[in-house]
Amino acid sequence: MHVEQTIREKLTQAFFPQRLEIVNESHLHASHAASPGTGMSHFRVEIESDAFDGVSRIERHRMVNEALADELAGPVHALSIKAMTAAESRGRS
Repeated sequence: MHVEQTIREKLTQAFFPQRLEIVNESHLHASHAASPGTGMSHFRVEIESDAFDGVSRIERHRMVNEALADELAGPVHALSIKAMTAAESRGRS
């Protein structure tokens, strides 16, 4: 299964997000020595979910990392996370 789709499915199941954006940024790192060159190694995730209400930023990252543990142990080399609640997202606009 495509790595991006797996990430989407796991985060949707874990957090029932109001908004979920997954961006494959692997092409930006293709020439880096540590890049595996698979085209599926570097992702940026922006997730908005009520599951993060009252949870610190560090704990939110831990929650996302836990949900994606298999991917982080395998094909995903780097993951950028922006995790917020719907109320926080509305406050940014």
